[in-house]
Amino acid sequence: MSIRTAVVLAGGLGTRLRSLVSDVPKPMAPIAGRPFLEYLFDYWIDQGVERFVLSVGYRHEAIVEHFAGRYRGATLHYAREPQPLGTGGGLLMALEHLTQADEHFLLLNGDTWFALDLARFEQFAEQHHADCCLALHRNGEPRRYTGITLDDKGHVLGFAHASADARAWINGGVYWMRRACLEALAHRAGQALSLEQQLLPQWLDSGLNVLGFVASGRFIDIGVPHDYQRASALINAPR
Repeated sequence: MSIRTAVVLAGGLGTRLRSLVSDVPKPMAPIAGRPFLEYLFDYWIDQGVERFVLSVGYRHEAIVEHFAGRYRGATLHYAREPQPLGTGGGLLMALEHLTQADEHFLLLNGDTWFALDLARFEQFAEQHHADCCLALHRNGEPRRYTGITLDDKGHVLGFAHASADARAWINGGVYWMRRACLEALAHRAGQALSLEQQLLPQWLDSGLNVLGFVASGRFIDIGVPHDYQRASALINAPR
């Protein structure tokens, strides 16, 4: 079953980027004259996504005013955080906007762009009976990211700071999610939670099948000035 819905985590404060982008939320940071979110939507619409649920918070008005309810034929819905809830809390808020048909959905960080074949990603997750599958790429900045260890079948074994191993796999900000693994949580919408530091480790501890899908596509995280300044060249490079 092909995924048609993507949840986008777009509620962060973007404090590390404030020196360059201070008047709009980070996902709306201009890249070659266009908001970063447009590039993100374009990439996934071209692979069949028809509906986006945006978890928004800080300066969300800029996102809502720019896109309203549609973009390139895709429908947009908004889950608005009453106060900062973190990536996990934002995800739980967005869950209320999924439909019964969304047994599986795509989860995207609103400040990262990762070139990934969605059909292959889905096939891997479904063939391995994943509850959650993370798209991974090779770490190039060991002091910046948390490393992810895998077994030889792609099961995630744990999370640790990657500074000891610059070759570690890291999270590319794209997830294949089974809705049932969220509905089974004791947490409810409105709680402040971290997806990376709380929910993912809890799923591992509870025995859920968390997998890592290794990909080699282009990746950019616009959260720091250096990467933000090179985002246009990377995203707009010939495929």
